[in-house]
Amino acid sequence: MADIRLADAVADIAREAGAMALARWRTDFARWEKTPGSPVCEVDLDIDAMLRARLMALLPDAGWLSEETADNPDRLACDRVWVVDPIDGTRDYIRGRPGWAVSVALAERGRTTLAVLDAPARREIWRAGSGLGATLNGAAVRAGDRMIFPGARVPTDALPKADRDLVAVEKPNSIALRMAMVADDRADLVATLRWGNEWDIAAAALIAAEAGAATSDAFGAPLTFNKPDPRAFGVIVSTPGIHAAAVERLHDRATAIVAEER
Repeated sequence: MADIRLADAVADIAREAGAMALARWRTDFARWEKTPGSPVCEVDLDIDAMLRARLMALLPDAGWLSEETADNPDRLACDRVWVVDPIDGTRDYIRGRPGWAVSVALAERGRTTLAVLDAPARREIWRAGSGLGATLNGAAVRAGDRMIFPGARVPTDALPKADRDLVAVEKPNSIALRMAMVADDRADLVATLRWGNEWDIAAAALIAAEAGAATSDAFGAPLTFNKPDPRAFGVIVSTPGIHAAAVERLHDRATAIVAEER
């Protein structure tokens, strides 16, 4: 079971980081693209530095894996690793939209045990600890009990033709916040079919799981963290009753995408 005192300390640090980001949101700051289609801004880097200093002071023996820090393979020898995205949903942050969050998780031997998503522009603080459940603004959350795949609510801008038996709902840019929507029954399914980074999903995966949702990669395999290549192909987060149907629906598409990349 997660350490409650450590969980409280991590939540306090994430809240401070969220306040820092909120204070500079919708102001003038430097922004650029790391690679085409991958935006970053100076606030990302400032939040990353603050989180690294504060979190590593809590657990000096932990490793560090963050979107905005060059990866150091020394983390692979650590039993515990911070997995951080200083601003998940940078595109929304830069555009002045509220769909972003500070994402902090602690992974121990491949599994996340503590998680916080601080989304101050949405007035949302998500927390989870292994064996402690998940909360939104201090209130316990629980995933829905949907058993029928058609009609499932999906946070998306538009549904592919093959999936028009589903229902589109609000989509924040942050994948972590979309996953968290399943945790409190605002959505039934979140699925991606691309290589994604551990820092994007580590915190939200624990929040969803502790709320009773089913989580996996695009092929239905368990999500693990602090891998040598810190990526997973796709993510599926859903109510338990439709998870198998989601995996089946996406299997051929996922297989074709992976085959094209080889």
